[in-house]
Amino acid sequence: MRKKFLMFALVGMLALSGCTKDSTDASNHNYSGTSKSVTLAGVTVSGSQGTVPVVTFGSDAGPVNELQIKDIFIGTGASVVATSSVTAHYAGYGMTTKQKFDSSWDRGQSATFPLNQVILGWQQGLQGMKVGGRRLLIIPGGLAYGQNPPPGIKVNETLVFVVDMLAV
Repeated sequence: MRKKFLMFALVGMLALSGCTKDSTDASNHNYSGTSKSVTLAGVTVSGSQGTVPVVTFGSDAGPVNELQIKDIFIGTGASVVATSSVTAHYAGYGMTTKQKFDSSWDRGQSATFPLNQVILGWQQGLQGMKVGGRRLLIIPGGLAYGQNPPPGIKVNETLVFVVDMLAV
């Protein structure tokens, strides 16, 4: 019960609190401006480091059974560990709907949260990521919201996130 509450708490924190803007934001990082495109499980992410990513879904994009992780840009700062509190920009999409359901970029503010209080797919998928990096996560429903999703996400939906790590 506590894990379900914590998963929903993050959605509420991010959606309702306006999120926390940290002084270590993307504007403070020395990004090279290099544009890159990567594809994983039919999902393509493109764009320049430190800018809003472009996410497209190919005809082969579909639900996954295991957590999929792909670094788009490797950071050079501190690494995320299980007990970290992190500040990140992110965008989340439903794999079935191919629609964005949440984005810190759209709100104009990064989000700060303890890693151990978010969905398991983030807890597992962000560990080892370094500040300054961008990572694509494709999270099976069982490591996301499973049978009890918040509004805008289907039951057992595979979720797609692009995450820029700003601070640890």
